[in-house]
Amino acid sequence: MAKKVLAIDDEPEMLTLIKHTLERGGFVVSTCDSGRYAWDELMKIKPDLLILDVMLPGIDGYSLQLKISQDPATKLMPIIVLTALEPSKTLFQKFPQVVGFMTKPFKPEDLLQAAHNAFGRSAPAG
Repeated sequence: MAKKVLAIDDEPEMLTLIKHTLERGGFVVSTCDSGRYAWDELMKIKPDLLILDVMLPGIDGYSLQLKISQDPATKLMPIIVLTALEPSKTLFQKFPQVVGFMTKPFKPEDLLQAAHNAFGRSAPAG
């Protein structure tokens, strides 16, 4: 069965790129364009992997990451952080479930490789 991915980013072009890239790699991809709705989408979709932008309207990616890391239902879910702000990487290094960090712009093949690596390095939730 294909792994489910939820991509959270407020840029429509970025969501389209992520969705097409990962679907070509065999993943089932859902998208969300706001931090405000991200938690509800997480609970509804229950993804195997989260692609998370840092700067989001509503709730920023770091605040969302804090909530994810503290909830038993999501704390083991692997996360790849996407950002245009390279310095924000240090904020996310303390979270063991952050298995990848990519600075925008990135190469689609690097994202696909990071997604496949996430499953090689993390324990399945459940």
